[in-house]
Parts: sequence; C-alpha cells; structure tokens
Amino acid sequence: MQNQLGEGEGEQVSYHLPIGDELVPLNPLIGQSIKLTYSGVINCAHCGRKTKKSFNQGYCYPCFTKLAQCDSCIMSPEKCHYHAGTCRQPEWGDEFCMTDHFVYLANSSGVKVGITRGSQIPIRWMDQGAIQALPIFRVSTRQQSGLVEVVFKNHVADKTNWRKMLKGEVDRIDLEQRRDELFEACKDEITALQDEYGVQSIQAISDAEPVSIQYPVLEFPTKVTSLNFDKQPEISGVLKGIKGQYLIMDTGVLNIRKFGGYHIEFTAG
Repeated sequence: MQNQLGEGEGEQVSYHLPIGDELVPLNPLIGQSIKLTYSGVINCAHCGRKTKKSFNQGYCYPCFTKLAQCDSCIMSPEKCHYHAGTCRQPEWGDEFCMTDHFVYLANSSGVKVGITRGSQIPIRWMDQGAIQALPIFRVSTRQQSGLVEVVFKNHVADKTNWRKMLKGEVDRIDLEQRRDELFEACKDEITALQDEYGVQSIQAISDAEPVSIQYPVLEFPTKVTSLNFDKQPEISGVLKGIKGQYLIMDTGVLNIRKFGGYHIEFTAG
C-alpha cells in the first residue's frame, strides 16, 4: 500500500491500494464491506515473469538470488559487503546503500530501534505502524547505520510485535528521554565507531522533535487472525481500519505487503 502522512496535528495516515494501474483510496472505505480475490497469478515485482511462488514479498526465485535488494545484508545491514567488492549490484549499492541513513527510535509495539534512508522518512515509520518516531543518528552509509543499530539492540528491541501493534495496545512514550538514556548507556561503543569511521560519518541528533502518527482505525481487533491468499483466494469483510501495511477487517487482518506481485481483484460495497 502507498501511504501519506497528513499535514497538521491529529491528521491521519491516508492509504491507497495499487490494483493494476489504478490507485484505490482506502480511507473512505473504512466501515464498508470489501472483497479481495486472488486470481492465482503472480508476477515478479522486478522482472515481471510469472512465478508459482513469491519470494521476499514479491520476487521470483532468480531475482531473489541475484538482486542486491534481496541479499541478506538488507535485513542485517551491518553485514554489508560492498567494501569487499562482492555486492551483487554495485551500482544499486551506490544509490541505495552508500548514502546517508538515519537511525531512529519508534514506538510501534513499544520502543524499537531501526534504520532508514532519509527519503523513506516518515514512510518507513508508517509501514511499521509506529505511533511515534524520532531520528537519533545520521550516518554516511547503510552499513554504518547497521553498526549503530547493533549497539542499541543490546538495550532496546529492533523488531515490532505485530500482533500487539494491531491490537492498539501501545502506550505513548517519552522518546526524547529514552533517546538520552540510550545515548548515555551506549556512549563508549558509539565513540569507538566514531573513532573508526569519523565523527562526521556518525552524527548524533539531539534536537529532533518526535513525530506523532495516527491511523484510520474504527475498531482494533481483540484477537488477531491472519488472512492469507495462498490458503484463502477470496478474502472479504468489513474494513475496520488500516495500520502499518495491514488491512484490519472484522474477519481478520491482511498483510498487503506480503503479497506483492499477486493479481488481485478488489471490490467494495
């Protein structure tokens, strides 16, 4: 799904669902019945070829094994091997990895640490269903952001509890206070990274203001039931809300991102 953060205090995230060449606005459909029908056809999100199975949220197997964006270092950026000359696609790495990244704190199911490119702020936070977010470091490469993230992972989670996030069981947190506590707890390890890569390459951000995010949800589920096109080609129900990349219906929740490349027919009303 494509998302956009509304302007002004209290504005909700607006969502659009790509169906073929059309972008379907979803916010106006909350409270209505919707139906999504999987045709049985999957096309690779990169090369377009038909595939019987989708890998890594939308790729055929050859692309999954060849593309840099499908390499293991995308999930573990501290393992980036660009400098070793073994990047699957060095030109892709130049554009997406050898560029400024941000390390941030987000509150999606409690405080977590994460990384993203500047161009993905605040998209990344909305994709994770965060209700609050705060950038805390600006670094020169994806690998360096991963190294900083590893330091903080010893003190705070790096993954979202998606069930807790979807239930709306998340209290607001003073992220600035938590940032300062983590700065103090991690200062020796961060200083060591700055000594190795240069202070200009790993810069702490002490003056950013937290971003508050609200989602269009009428009713959160008390029990989270995951829906899956591979098991149930036709999925329908009353759309109760949208959070992260999930459609929340009275029949269960559907992770739209998981089914990239699937041919879906969408109807409402």
